[in-house]
Amino acid sequence: MKSIISITLSTVLCLSACLVASPASAAKPSGATTTKQLTAQMTLDEKLGQMLMPDFRNWQKEGAASPAALTEMNDEVAGLVEKYQFGGVILFAENVKTTEQTVRLTDAFQKASPNIPLLLSIDQEGGIVTRLGEGTNFPGNMALGAARSSNYAYLTGTVIGKELSALGINTDFGPVLDINNNPNNPVIGVRSFSSNREVTAKLGMYSMKGLQKQNVASAVKHFPGHGDTDVDSHYGLPLVSHNKERLREVELYPFQKAINAGADMVMTAHVQFPAFDDTTYKSKLDGSDILVPATLSRKVMTGLLREEMGFDGVIVTDALNMKAIADHFGQEEAVVMAVKAGVDIALMPAAVTSLKTENRFDSVLQALKKAVTQGDIPLQQINQSVERIISLKIKRGIYPAQNKGSIDKKVAKALKTVGRKQHRKAEKQIAEKAVTILKNEQHTLPFKPKKGSSILIAAPYKEQTEAIAQTITDLVQRKKIKPVSLSKLNFEGRVFDAETEKQIKEADYVITGSYVVKNDPVINDGVIDDTVTDSSKWATVFPRAVMKSAQQNHKKFVLMSLRNPYDAANFEEAQALIAVYGFKGYADGRYLQPNIPAGIEAIFGQTKPKGTLPVDIPSVTRPGDILYPYGHGVNLKTGKPL
Repeated sequence: MKSIISITLSTVLCLSACLVASPASAAKPSGATTTKQLTAQMTLDEKLGQMLMPDFRNWQKEGAASPAALTEMNDEVAGLVEKYQFGGVILFAENVKTTEQTVRLTDAFQKASPNIPLLLSIDQEGGIVTRLGEGTNFPGNMALGAARSSNYAYLTGTVIGKELSALGINTDFGPVLDINNNPNNPVIGVRSFSSNREVTAKLGMYSMKGLQKQNVASAVKHFPGHGDTDVDSHYGLPLVSHNKERLREVELYPFQKAINAGADMVMTAHVQFPAFDDTTYKSKLDGSDILVPATLSRKVMTGLLREEMGFDGVIVTDALNMKAIADHFGQEEAVVMAVKAGVDIALMPAAVTSLKTENRFDSVLQALKKAVTQGDIPLQQINQSVERIISLKIKRGIYPAQNKGSIDKKVAKALKTVGRKQHRKAEKQIAEKAVTILKNEQHTLPFKPKKGSSILIAAPYKEQTEAIAQTITDLVQRKKIKPVSLSKLNFEGRVFDAETEKQIKEADYVITGSYVVKNDPVINDGVIDDTVTDSSKWATVFPRAVMKSAQQNHKKFVLMSLRNPYDAANFEEAQALIAVYGFKGYADGRYLQPNIPAGIEAIFGQTKPKGTLPVDIPSVTRPGDILYPYGHGVNLKTGKPL
């Protein structure tokens, strides 16, 4: 275990030297000549195929009533991969259910692309964005930010890389380098390391290096930065209005550091940045004039990322089926605009879920060919993109195809690697160190229940109350705490009522989980209005009612912030308040994240949490005030600042 979860001083020093390397000193692919020769021998169709990375998340076989998750290869999908000679495929949770099944699927995908192996990619960020049905999920980036450990970041990248590699997945769309400096950000939040540029850059680079050490290509995202937005680009088109100086100083800083350290890939953001490009486009959705987002902007992709920041690796778009792009630009035009802007790979360029919709691939391909033959996109630019893609495949040992033994040997290796005991132990250790004690007044924590004490567990969703209950049951079984009785309350969409009040009065201890993506309490005269009964406000109203009732009835109460720590500001009156940076609970016989168990172990005094806030938490009742500043955290036992 020691060799896996510890990093020696010499390793760290070596890494530090690597991390400050300039773009010019970054290792160049050894097969540069071969790459040019190979590209020159390819037809235009083959070149453009390398620049497309579709998904086959769901597939409807001929004769089937509806699409179903693609978990094993079929002749139809294999035929499309071979026909279009795609450069890669992105996998989703629907594709990767179990370890053995995943290995057999990735092996089949590669067999369908015999000439040039595929970039098989996935979003395995750790934390709340994980795809593997089995494997080590880790507590996520903001938990790493709370722990402030480069070693933990490198370890996270290393373990994720080991498990992906064993599964036959060679590309990870991570780490996230967005700086979450907007508390109302609905899509990034705990996916970010911090609101601090130095912490984000440092931990991001170590995570990236951990992946690369396992020969897994790493795509840092979402360039030029999705952190200071209040719109989710899956559903709308966000805008960042800062000037160039501010963007270079903050948002671009982690990306520049990653580029200097040898980033393989950069993933784009579907975000408008008028400081760099104020070009307008007439929306196909409603005819309005909109600003061209970074993904489709030559000024951003080529002028800023390539020329100014010196990135010569592979640029991949975020998914082009997201509404920020799909609604306004249309399928074919979005792909053409992205490539014209300087992007190398168009991710999810067409929604194809059956042979009946295959023509969508062809329409994208024909649109690109037309743009090249008419001179809108220079052939030289296409050649350069393909050379970058193949160079990356050479660099990461993907091309030429490696003979790694039989499929049975690959499965056996993966079964020994994915989710192994040492990886789980490291995951647990990081989660425990990341737990942040925000308040502990009147020595409320740790809880020390007597035999037969009653504990009420209240959280939004069943899997969260199950995670809390399972952890407490485990503590009892390990004789860490006395036997207790548990009652569970899932409060999604509920209004606080007399029955809930009765449950609180009958309990000795109350543990409440809060899950608020974006703070929206009703404020009247500078206070949160607790008379609101609108069930749409349940995420704030219900846990506040539990808190007030528990404390009025002199019950031991703790509020556990499960997702974005900003929601802690809704519970300023709580005597005990902790943040765990992850909301996934317990389902199908396993913990989906280590965060909730780590929080419960801290509540009962079984660990020594040392997390400090990686972001500021602003007050919800006093606009402009910071309730809990960056770096805040208190000692569990003494209540004093860490």
